[in-house]
Amino acid sequence: MTDREAYIILNMISGVGPIRLSRLCEKFGSPSAVLSAKRNEISSVDGIGSALAEEISKWRTQTDLDAELKLVDKAGVGIITRGDTGYPSRLAELPDAPLCLYVRGNADALNGNLIGVVGSRRITNYGRRMSDYLSSSAAYAGWTVVSGLAFGTDAVAHEAAMNAKGLTVAVLGGGLARIFPQDHIALARRIVETNGALISEFPMEFPPNKRSFPMRNRVISGLSLGTIVIEAGTTSGALITAKFALEQGRAVFAVPGEADNPQARGCNRLIKDGAKLVESFDDVLDDFEFLPGVVKKEERSSAQGRGGAEKSDEDLKLDEDEARILALLEEGERSADSLAIGSGIPAGRLLALLMKMEMKKIIVQNPGKIFSARR
Repeated sequence: MTDREAYIILNMISGVGPIRLSRLCEKFGSPSAVLSAKRNEISSVDGIGSALAEEISKWRTQTDLDAELKLVDKAGVGIITRGDTGYPSRLAELPDAPLCLYVRGNADALNGNLIGVVGSRRITNYGRRMSDYLSSSAAYAGWTVVSGLAFGTDAVAHEAAMNAKGLTVAVLGGGLARIFPQDHIALARRIVETNGALISEFPMEFPPNKRSFPMRNRVISGLSLGTIVIEAGTTSGALITAKFALEQGRAVFAVPGEADNPQARGCNRLIKDGAKLVESFDDVLDDFEFLPGVVKKEERSSAQGRGGAEKSDEDLKLDEDEARILALLEEGERSADSLAIGSGIPAGRLLALLMKMEMKKIIVQNPGKIFSARR
C-alpha cells in the first residue's frame, strides 16, 4: 500500500476529511500507516469517534480502489494527492487542503495567476455584462478564471474566458462522473477542449449536496490569488466564497451595484467591510503588481501609450482587425457602430476586440461609448 493509494482510499471514506487526516497522520506517521492501524488505536485520536474509526478500519470492505481507478482511467481523469509534487502550491498552503484533486484537462492550469469569479445564479443583465467584461479582461491579461460551473455568473465567467482565448478552471461540487448541473455538460466539455480543467476533490461518482458546495467554494478561493464577487444577495453562496478567501489570506474584490437591487446588497456590504471596489480588471492588477508577469500600473499607463517613442503594429502585436480599428481611431474618435461600418468587422467580434485593445492600453473608451486611440 503506497501513500498515494492511501490518500485516494481515505478520500473515499465519508467523514475523514483534511483536518482529521492531519491528526491521524500526526499519530501514525503516514496515510498508509493509518490504514494499517487497529480500530481502537484510530478511535483514540482526537476528533475521531468510534463510528469513523470503524469505517476506516474496515476500508477493505467499505471502498473499492480498483473500481475507482478504472473509472478514472476510462474518463481520462488524473488524480493529484496531497503528497504528490504536482499538487497546486497555493492549495497546499491551506490547513484544510483537499486530500485529492480529480483533474480532467490541463493540470498546469491550476498554477500561475488565477482569479476567482463568483456571483449569483439569478444573474441580472448588469451582472452578466460585468461577469463577461471582467472575465474576458482577465483572460486577455493572461490570467486563468476560476469558477464553479453553476448557472448564472459562473457560466458567463467560464464562457467569457474561453471566448477571449484564455484558460478557465471549473471546480465541481460533486464527482467528475456527475457533472452538475447536467445542462452544463457541453460547457464542461468545452472547458477541457480549450485547455482548461475540471476539478473536484470528491470521488468520481460522489453526488453533489448542500455540504459539498461550500467545500467547493473554499477550493475556488484557495486556488485563486483573489476572488471577484460580481453580484450577491445577502444569503448568496458567493459570500461564502468571499469569507473563505478572507480566511485564507486572499484578496476580495466586489463589483458595486444599485442600492435598491437585492442582488447588489451582498457586494455593497463587502465593499463597506473593506473589499476592494472593482470597475475594471485594472483594479485587480493594481493589487498584484509584485507578481511575475504582471505589468506595473505606471508601465501599463506609459509603456503602451501612444506618446513618446512610437510603437509599430508589430511591437503592439496587433492582428489585422486590430490594426484596422486603430487606423480608424487615429483619424479621430468613433462610436462602436461607426467602427463596425468603417472596418467591416462583425459587431460581436468588434466588441471583443475593443475590450482586448482597452486591456492592452492601445485605445480608450470615453463617456458615451466613444472610442479613441490612446495618446
